[in-house]
Amino acid sequence: MIIMALNCGSSSVKYQLFDWERKEVVAKGMVERVIVGDSFIMHEVPGRETFHHEHDCPNHQAAIDLLIKTVTDPVHGVLKSVNEISAVGHRVVHGGEKFTCSVMIDDKVLDAVKEVQHLAPLHNPPNIEGIEAAQALMPTVPHVAIFDTAFHQTMPEHAYIYPLPYEWYEKHQVRRYGFHGTSHLYVSKRAAILLNKKPSECNIITMHIGNGVSHCAIKGGVSVDTTMGLTPLEGAVMGTRCGDIDPAIPAFMMQKENLSAKEIDSILNKKSGVFGVTGRFTDRRDVIEHAMTGDRRCQLSLAIEAYRLKKYIGSFMAAVGKLDAVVFTAGVGEMGAPIREKAIEGLEHIGIILDRERNKGAMTRKRETLITTDDSPVKVFVIPTDEELVFTEDVVAILNGTYTDHMHFEYSFARTDFVRK
Repeated sequence: MIIMALNCGSSSVKYQLFDWERKEVVAKGMVERVIVGDSFIMHEVPGRETFHHEHDCPNHQAAIDLLIKTVTDPVHGVLKSVNEISAVGHRVVHGGEKFTCSVMIDDKVLDAVKEVQHLAPLHNPPNIEGIEAAQALMPTVPHVAIFDTAFHQTMPEHAYIYPLPYEWYEKHQVRRYGFHGTSHLYVSKRAAILLNKKPSECNIITMHIGNGVSHCAIKGGVSVDTTMGLTPLEGAVMGTRCGDIDPAIPAFMMQKENLSAKEIDSILNKKSGVFGVTGRFTDRRDVIEHAMTGDRRCQLSLAIEAYRLKKYIGSFMAAVGKLDAVVFTAGVGEMGAPIREKAIEGLEHIGIILDRERNKGAMTRKRETLITTDDSPVKVFVIPTDEELVFTEDVVAILNGTYTDHMHFEYSFARTDFVRK
């Protein structure tokens, strides 16, 4: 059984083919610069050189058609025919309150996704375009939607309602939703295995740190709070997003700099965060390198980011109660040892005792690593995320009629005999 995972952005389409019987990725890649011009595909197959091919893709359907032709190409592909694909799993960023778990896509589901696209105007439209394009190209294949927001639908009302006019929630669904749900789900269940406990027995703080950053307070195996809000702009310092700021700042700067609402929104989303403080970098590797050579603004950016991470550990401890573990994941979380060290050093008083040598050694995206001492009351793990595996397992379970929801479904990676490939 071959499962295709699709993640359609505004100008890109990421894909992965997973062989369910062999439990391994057989191909993955990305079509870049969709719509904007000079588009190309980067196609990777284990054991082969990466295939790069330029091809005009004026829309998402052309991009998905290109990747289908690539994965079935006699030379560069891994399939003889598109008919070998058993199902397609689509990442959908925002499911609003309508979706609490992954679902088979039909006309009713697609209409419901369209109804909430105003909540994610940058992300949901290309997700929808990708679904419709894939359905047109693979009309006989089942299509499944996996929602970033679904994992957080267990949050209590007092955690997701903003202290704003309640009518805004009733009329416009303004509330906290949270994102990166599949990543938080995966690493929290892996952490439970490393703790030798059931997920329902664990209180964990998961920290997904990439270009986008979100943290999740997980109590008894379910999300009870998260840093991102109505949109992915709220919360921690990110690559280009500001995270938490005084809500009066946008109006203040609109007046001072004569900016429009669209311009200020673009600045907060694309020119703030690490990029805003450093003035030139979003990649934390560049920030760390220049901070070590004395660049003051890079040093300041690292200090701000680490301080915010530390603050969220403290605040989420209040949300979950007795804390069992903290998990770092995603690109920076998995590879950024200096940032991890700055974020958790000095937390011995709350039971976190860093092992600096273990932390320095945890610089791979393929191994789960404990970075606290053996006697640390609270464990800190670096766990590589695998969102595509969550996609695949949800899709297969839905096809087999065994899927329930993320709280009760038994994922393969939540078993003690799981081996990551």
